[in-house]
Amino acid sequence: MLELIQQIVNGLSLGAIYALIALGYTMVYGIIKLINFAHGDIMMVGGFVGFFSLTLLGTNILVAMLVAMLVCAILGVLIEKIAYRPLRTSTRIAALITAIGVSLFLEYTTIFALGPAQKIFPDSAFPLKAYDIAGLSILNKDVFVVVSAVVLMLVLQYIIKWTKTGKAMRAVSLDQEAAVLMGISVDKTISVTFAIGSALAAAAGVMYGVYYSTVNPLMGIIPGLKAFVAAVLGGIGIVPGAMVGGFVIGLLETMVSGYGNSLYRDAVAFGVLILILLIKPTGLFGKDTGEKV
Repeated sequence: MLELIQQIVNGLSLGAIYALIALGYTMVYGIIKLINFAHGDIMMVGGFVGFFSLTLLGTNILVAMLVAMLVCAILGVLIEKIAYRPLRTSTRIAALITAIGVSLFLEYTTIFALGPAQKIFPDSAFPLKAYDIAGLSILNKDVFVVVSAVVLMLVLQYIIKWTKTGKAMRAVSLDQEAAVLMGISVDKTISVTFAIGSALAAAAGVMYGVYYSTVNPLMGIIPGLKAFVAAVLGGIGIVPGAMVGGFVIGLLETMVSGYGNSLYRDAVAFGVLILILLIKPTGLFGKDTGEKV
């Protein structure tokens, strides 16, 4: 039983990272029906910004996370304006190919600028401590990741449910033409959505660096794809679904690694994607809706 609870604790930490990345996927899809496959690489950029904030500027981990979120929010807005906005009236496949191109651009620009080698987070950036609670060994990095993720998710829920910006986002998601008639700036709302989603991905990148103590230019590929699986599992375009999906994938991956074979954890995650598409394509929180023709 103690081992099971220990695996659950580890799974919650990993799931929190996936959930934050999945939120960006689901927010962008909910607004403009685009799968932004560059999102995982924005997480990577956030991880590097956090790393250099810690090593060059000498900030603490919270300041490094805030700096990374700010930089990636700006990056997300620029990507939307330069790469996606001109293609908004084009076919979905054109936007999808562009997203893959942006992903490769971010990866190989980072490799060219910083080299392919991984960077190791300094031990002084986040000194590890273990807390023994009823026989469980809980690391302070697990607490940091889960608490930070939950706080960010609550802030996001507040923004979406109770602010004017959140109401505009929900309106644009439902009907862009009607939103324009109500005086809502669609372009501004989409930019804000990209900014928020990219900031959450940056926070996940810093958490990933703290959790694994390293960052590298290709680190966003697999977490980004697993976060996409989490978004589809919960219901793409549904914010609570992305949160739940992220934690489910994190727990599932940890259980497979702990009780099975770590070589199969990626296969299991993508197997979930196949199953959910076959059994319930709308996801756990999605509902089938009729389409007018």
